[in-house]
Order: sequence, then structure tokens, then C-alpha cells
Amino acid sequence: MTSVRPAERRLYQQVADQIRTLIQSGAFACGDRLPAERELALQLGVSRPSLREALIALEIEGAVEIRMGSGIYVVSAAKTRSRFTAIGESPVELMQARAVVEGAVTLLAAPQITPEVLASLRRTLEGMRAEIEEGRTPTDHDREFHMTIAEQSGNHVLARIVGDLFDERHSPISSQFRSRFETRETWRLAVAEHEAILGALEARDALLAQAMMHAHLEQSKRRWLESDPR
Repeated sequence: MTSVRPAERRLYQQVADQIRTLIQSGAFACGDRLPAERELALQLGVSRPSLREALIALEIEGAVEIRMGSGIYVVSAAKTRSRFTAIGESPVELMQARAVVEGAVTLLAAPQITPEVLASLRRTLEGMRAEIEEGRTPTDHDREFHMTIAEQSGNHVLARIVGDLFDERHSPISSQFRSRFETRETWRLAVAEHEAILGALEARDALLAQAMMHAHLEQSKRRWLESDPR
């Protein structure tokens, strides 16, 4: 098996290494509360998005615990540098990639979309609403909405990429972000954004549909990065 070279480590992994080194050096002991995100990001000289990803990764590892309304605490002595194997791509980079790819795919799909497909998208949205109100996470309907549009692009390669990017949300780090930052209210906001995409497609406005898809995925990224954890 080929080993991962340091240069290939994701940025959030490198930031986690910095925090782990501070814990190992005694700068932060077991039971200590870490500084607030803004302060810690300044101390480490990194962006807040990369810091938040690093903290989530360390929580998965078991080195820190994020306590709602209280802060982030060291709960165990950090082990030697972890490679975070198979924990996933950067959620920030993932959402950036989705915004770029799905925006372009929506532009291709808009002129080709049929009334039957529009009706199918409408039913998918209603399914999302019903699941949210019943307290369930509408991930399957969400995927169906995005994949239905991608498949209308006529480009199977792009449709496959959209599916692969969407399914990365099930990686350990993205799953942890979802459990920490997704709520019924954030899903309601997402449905409203889906509604705007569908409205643009129904109006046959390809450029607006592209813009609405891009805006939806950018807003999803912000909800992950700017919301308080739960």
C-alpha cells in the first residue's frame, strides 16, 4: 500500500496536527477548555473553516469533545500524529466543488428538462417537506433532487461526479458536521433554496437556475461553518 506523503495531507489534517502538538506539549491538558474558535484560529494562523474541520476531526479521533453552549474540551492525551485514514475530504472543499460542478450541470440541464421531470422534482420537494415535519432527515429525497437535475444534463460523466460528490457527505467528517450543524430549521432553509432552483427551471431561466443552485450550495457551506454546534 502506498503511504501518504506529508504534502498530500489535507489542510484540516495539518491544523489538527498543530493542535495535537499543543496538547502533547502540555499547553492544553486533559479537562482544559480550548480557546474560542476565533482566538484559536488567530493563535495558529489558520482560517476558521480549516480550524473547525480540524476540531471535528479531533473529536472523531477522541482527543476533544465539543459541548454545546460550553466550548471544546480536551478529553484525552493526543496520540501520535494520526493520518485520519478514510475520514473524508474537507467539507469546505467538498461544498465548493459541488457549487462549481452542480451550477454548471444545472445550466446544461435547464434547456432539456421536460414537464414530466419538473413534476417529479416537485414531488421530491414535497417528500422532503413531509420528512422534515415528521422529524426525519430527508437525505434520500435531497439526493434524488440533485441527481434528477444532473441526469437531465445529458452528460453521464458529470452526473456520476455529482453523485460521487453528494455521497461524500456520508464520510465520517461530513457525517459529524451534519450531526453537529444540521437541524430541522436548516433543512427548511434548504428546501426553500430547492424551491428557488425548481422555480427557475419551471420558468426556463437557465442562468437563474444555475445561480440558484450555486447559491444553495454556498449557503449550505455557510450553515456548516457559521452555525453553533448542537
